Amino acid sequence: MNKPLTFLDMLGNAERLNQSLLCVGLDPEPARFPGNLKGDASRIYDFCAAIVDATADLVIAFKPQIAYFAAHRAEDQLERLIQHMRRTAPQVPVILDAKRGDIGSTAGQYAIEAFERYGADAVTLSPFMGFDSVQPYLAYHGKGAFLLCRTSNPGGDDLQNQRLASVDGQPLLYEHVARLAQGPWNVNGQLGLVVGATYPAEIERVRHLAPTVPLLIPGVGAQGGDATETVRAGWRPDAPIIVNSSRAVLYASDAEDFASAARQAAVNTRDVLQAARQAATPGR
Repeated sequence: MNKPLTFLDMLGNAERLNQSLLCVGLDPEPARFPGNLKGDASRIYDFCAAIVDATADLVIAFKPQIAYFAAHRAEDQLERLIQHMRRTAPQVPVILDAKRGDIGSTAGQYAIEAFERYGADAVTLSPFMGFDSVQPYLAYHGKGAFLLCRTSNPGGDDLQNQRLASVDGQPLLYEHVARLAQGPWNVNGQLGLVVGATYPAEIERVRHLAPTVPLLIPGVGAQGGDATETVRAGWRPDAPIIVNSSRAVLYASDAEDFASAARQAAVNTRDVLQAARQAATPGR
């Protein structure tokens, strides 16, 4: 009997099959929907499914952001959407962007939500309550968990760039998180890190401290992150990166051609990322 694929298996397969490092983030805002979908929260599934269908052969992952669904009482549409992904793009892993950060039995319930209710392959987490906030997710063999490490927002400096007292000197907090994810917390090899594309030098620092874990890198496109610099800083032949673009793909057009425009935007970003990866490949 074949073993079920792990998140890392799916990630590697999607990267090879689709020749892609691009993740499309699904952050549906009904007010920005095109044409007759505009303003209609009951059509969130229809909009997102059209984006999935248009880009499924171009991506390494999809990343639905749960708040954009929950705010419109559309969790049932998110469930349908992930089921649709399984049917139409079974080779593409789904990362549920939830940024959960609680502990104990509450964390256990959030893990059930992510992996059993929605059937996601990975989830984003806030690690700042410690390993207790991560451990319940690791009980799901083969699932991935991405810890917030060095985020794109300016306010990230308030905590992530602060120095700690340590026997190893005075690491910055984000550096400490990277070391934990590479080392003692990564008991089953399931952890990854979230690092914003707007800080390429810090992506490179995280990659140095965590040389093998996957990096989820949001911020390319509308948030101003440079795709080429991102790949140079974070991609290594044995260390995957997942470069997320949301609004630049989803809202490439506000007309009836929104799905084909989204596809073209995804093709353009995918190709830039691929060119940067080829340039960074040893021996080229």
